Amino acid sequence: MSREARAAAPDAAGPDVERPETRPFPAQAELLGLLRALPDPVLLIEQAGPGGEAGGAWLNPAARERLGEGAGLDWTAAFVPETAQVLAAAAAQVWAGAAEVRRSVRLAGSQAPALATLTPGGPGRALLHLRDSRHPLEVAEELMDGLGLGMLVQDQEGRVLHANAAGQLLLGLDLAQMTGEAPADTRWHTVTPAGEPLPAAELPTAAALRSGQVQRDVPVGVVIPGAAGRPPETRWLNVTALPRGVPGSPQPKGVTTVFADVTGERALQEQLARSEQRYRSLVEATSQIVWITSPEGEMLGPQPGWTAFTGQTPGEYSGAGWLAMIHPEDRAATLAAWQEAVGTGRPYQTEYRLRRADGVYVPMQARGVAVTHAGGNVREWVGVNQDLSAVRAAEEHLRALNAELEDRVQARTRELADLTRFSTLLLGAAGEGIFGLDAAGRTTFANRAAAGVLGYGVERLIGSDQHALIHHHRADGQPYPPGDCPVHQTLRDGQPRRCEADVFWHAQGHAVPVSYVVTPTRDAAGAVTGAVVMFQDITERQRAQAALEAAVANLERSNHDLEQFAYIASHDLQEPLRTVGSYAELLSRRYQGQLDPRADQYLAFMGDAVERMRGLIQDLLGFARVGRVGAAPQPVALAEVLRQAEQNVQSALEETGGQLSWEADQTVPGHPGLLVQLLTNLISNGLKFHREGVAPQVRVTARTEEGQVHLRVSDNGIGIAAEYHERVFAIFQRLNSRETYPGNGMGLAICRKIAESHGGSLTLSSEPGQGSTFHLRLPLSPPLAPPQGKAPA
Repeated sequence: MSREARAAAPDAAGPDVERPETRPFPAQAELLGLLRALPDPVLLIEQAGPGGEAGGAWLNPAARERLGEGAGLDWTAAFVPETAQVLAAAAAQVWAGAAEVRRSVRLAGSQAPALATLTPGGPGRALLHLRDSRHPLEVAEELMDGLGLGMLVQDQEGRVLHANAAGQLLLGLDLAQMTGEAPADTRWHTVTPAGEPLPAAELPTAAALRSGQVQRDVPVGVVIPGAAGRPPETRWLNVTALPRGVPGSPQPKGVTTVFADVTGERALQEQLARSEQRYRSLVEATSQIVWITSPEGEMLGPQPGWTAFTGQTPGEYSGAGWLAMIHPEDRAATLAAWQEAVGTGRPYQTEYRLRRADGVYVPMQARGVAVTHAGGNVREWVGVNQDLSAVRAAEEHLRALNAELEDRVQARTRELADLTRFSTLLLGAAGEGIFGLDAAGRTTFANRAAAGVLGYGVERLIGSDQHALIHHHRADGQPYPPGDCPVHQTLRDGQPRRCEADVFWHAQGHAVPVSYVVTPTRDAAGAVTGAVVMFQDITERQRAQAALEAAVANLERSNHDLEQFAYIASHDLQEPLRTVGSYAELLSRRYQGQLDPRADQYLAFMGDAVERMRGLIQDLLGFARVGRVGAAPQPVALAEVLRQAEQNVQSALEETGGQLSWEADQTVPGHPGLLVQLLTNLISNGLKFHREGVAPQVRVTARTEEGQVHLRVSDNGIGIAAEYHERVFAIFQRLNSRETYPGNGMGLAICRKIAESHGGSLTLSSEPGQGSTFHLRLPLSPPLAPPQGKAPA
């Protein structure tokens, strides 16, 4: 039969008519039904035609699942070439008359060989039956994966050789991480049931390798680190470690570990244990009588609560003996209610009088419920007897507690009312304006001061959009977007803010200068629920600030006028002084020695006075000129300034035998000439005021401190007492006689004025006999390239 004819042949089997490539050959329907039911793959194959075309085949469902749907047209294509050749040869033997041919073949996707059995299936046909045997490890893996059981295979050193998919999933590690081929998270670890770390040497696998004994049902916790910041997960495993022995050797060659995830069971067990403990504690602590009966309603086993109350023994209350303790008048109703509950399974509830062990009948309320199996059958009855007298006492106590609670609530309400009144008084008495906002920026409360400053009534402020009402424009009249408003920024990000100068708008339309502080309010969860704004009208402060600025300007102008006056006055004084000096010099030249000695002395005094007066005027002119430099400051290298200062004091160094050294490589903004004058004066002071018989030594050092250059000019001179540390910087102030140390008392005053004109300061630290150190601080500028040459040591 050709392939086309086979495809067109009618399908007596019915369900396979939609698959022409797998339509059966004419055969008995019973045979086909039997083949369909077989769990193993079966093919009914047809002998090749005389033209050499490939033979077709009919496949049962198991064969279609194992080999694929397209195997019917050319059945040999469903097998690997080697297997196809073996099966084709075996089929030829069957068609040649062999009763049965068996071959071991390999099927795609299987590790173990399969058994192929071929038998005659009718004229020109053969039945091919495949028994797919699989590798035991593969079967075990599939079985364990299907059951959700993990399996590890380790060698005698404990190294992981293999792990099934379920094992990798349960441990949270892949096979590469277990074998060490890929790094694992170092936070992964095992713990004991008590939560303590479990070292690898104490794992069941290690114990099985050491002892050669099976370790069964060992609980082990695996802590799997969480991803993306999530907390770690603790997974509990029930572990069984099976050592694999070597014949003739007590040492195992490896271990196979099987484990199951019992996290849910452990949680359930812990929950059941807690429930049982709670139930047990409840039974032991309760004043009620707890009892348990069989499904038929008979008390069985120990009933400690019933025995303690009634005094009955188990033999006395078993069966229906418990009824003897019920008051005779209540027994019939009690028994009827109990029998109805047992018969219907509905909850049992009734009241009766129960005789206590001392013979007194106590009113009781009895309640019971049926405990059922999963199928709904009653397993047992559990009930309690409650002493109604105790309940009534408890109810009375509860009423008393309720009354006390109501009193406390009323007292607390009064306290809250007092607190509210106090808060209201506090808000009303506060001089600052205070108002509260909700998260949307609407005013929730406002004090009278806020209403008074803004010109609105409190009722108008409450409920209004705060920004739209009082904060809608800036001081210059430009619109104020809410996104730029500090109040709304605090409502968004929850950060407190302070604004020293802003405006709120008065009800009459004019701006009110204010400073304010915005503080966010939060709920219990920390979310921003609004803000409180406390503000002040700073109109008077701004007026005072303006007056202060005007006074400062007037003072600066007055100082300038005084400096101008000093400059002009000292300049104008020089002309008559030159005249007096000239005539005094002429008198001295012409009449020197011609007059009496007293006259010569007077002429000498006059000449000295003229020279001192000329020095004073020159110093005064220098002092006045310090603040009158018109040029802009420029970067000045201190090393170059010190070189020039050294040249200026060279003669003093030679006369006194003194030494000068410095370390200063910084650059400052200033006027080079003034800075040279400043440092020359300070160094000259150190050389001039030296101790008798001691050569002066002056050292200048510089260090950068918080954006400034701190220069120290230190000497080993006579020193200055602490009470004169400020006086020496005043003009015309001298601490020593002119004969001992010449000078006019202007040098340090000029030095301080130069320092202050550069934005710096000049101070002194000194002790008598210990030398002096002048501290000059100047603002720092970006450094220039260091000047060439080497500073003297």
